Amino acid sequence: MLKGKHIVLGITGGIAAYKSAMLARLLIKEGAEVQIVMTPSAKEFITPVTLSALTGKPVVSEFFTANTGEWHSHVDLGLWADAMVIAPATACTIGKMANGVADNMLVTTYLSAKAPVFVAPAMDLDMMAHPSTTRNINLLRSYGNHIIEAASGELASHLCGKGRMQEPEVIVNELIAFFNKSQSMKGEKLLITAGPTYEKIDPVRFIGNYSTGKMGYAIAEEAAARGAEVTLVSGPVSLKAQHPSIKVIHVESARQMLDACKEAFPQTNIAIMCAAVADYAPNVQADKKIKREKDEIPVINLVKNPDIAATLGSEKKDGQIIVGFALETDNEQSNALDKLHRKNLDMIALNSLRTPGAGFGTDTNVLTLICKNGFATELPLMTKAEAASQLLDAICRIK
Repeated sequence: MLKGKHIVLGITGGIAAYKSAMLARLLIKEGAEVQIVMTPSAKEFITPVTLSALTGKPVVSEFFTANTGEWHSHVDLGLWADAMVIAPATACTIGKMANGVADNMLVTTYLSAKAPVFVAPAMDLDMMAHPSTTRNINLLRSYGNHIIEAASGELASHLCGKGRMQEPEVIVNELIAFFNKSQSMKGEKLLITAGPTYEKIDPVRFIGNYSTGKMGYAIAEEAAARGAEVTLVSGPVSLKAQHPSIKVIHVESARQMLDACKEAFPQTNIAIMCAAVADYAPNVQADKKIKREKDEIPVINLVKNPDIAATLGSEKKDGQIIVGFALETDNEQSNALDKLHRKNLDMIALNSLRTPGAGFGTDTNVLTLICKNGFATELPLMTKAEAASQLLDAICRIK
């Protein structure tokens, strides 16, 4: 299942390092080519000779070979890898990875890696539960790393609790599932909008909303991880796309977003309109800051902004799918279904500001996915990354 895949296996200095020999063996059995990178302390738990015999490759631990001066390039390793797996990942290494402390070959390889990174923590239960460890793991997750959660059981301290490195079979299955999933949207071209739009009143003021872009960016990252080619048209947000297959077009206003979408849409298979586009804009933008002390109270006349989803819906060709978003405060499902039909959409994702954990600025969402026939799938509270995965699964089912 992993035939031809290049896996960098990082091993750190914990008692669970003995499991890494079996992990390397299983990866090779699945057809992967494995290069092991160890921290110096990992060699106290398992020898490079054992691991080299299993992989057929010299183990890399130092930046250069002491007796020859041969340089081991962490950059080359990072580019070579299709995936990097750190198992076991101690609290020390997790902290270094989270904060960019590049003092050994493993962490520098991690910082150079372009491929997805899987982290399998292993430590005692009190270390696992410490706020600093929780923070560092959450930081790694926010960077786009895949955390293979530690299991519960008897630990090296003979205490029982969460902190055991997952079994090698579980880690290999996670990799297989990832690579299978990463091919599920290969060849698809997606257009995704995200974030708010800002409609200028004067050079320092605007009409906008509270959207942070988190949902749209989560969808873009998930689609790219599945092998899709993604164009992300983003309003003003503080987020940055992580996946190299995401092309980001930054815009500010609704009209700029419309222009970018109209240019990209003809080459698109799937368009997901997730941005919170301002419905109105000032009909006149002052070229100088409006002064409170000198000027009369201004009257701002508004004009309707273009409806981007409806515009694309009117231009949709056979084989193209458009998915909209509806943030509602009342009559949620009927309003969402009306938008779906009126804008010629194929699906609409509804969320409500009345639902705790949904809407702007949160890391979670609660979506109801509604199809053209009115069939609705209600999803529970989940992270926006999980909601993105569920949404793309639903889109693949209607293609």
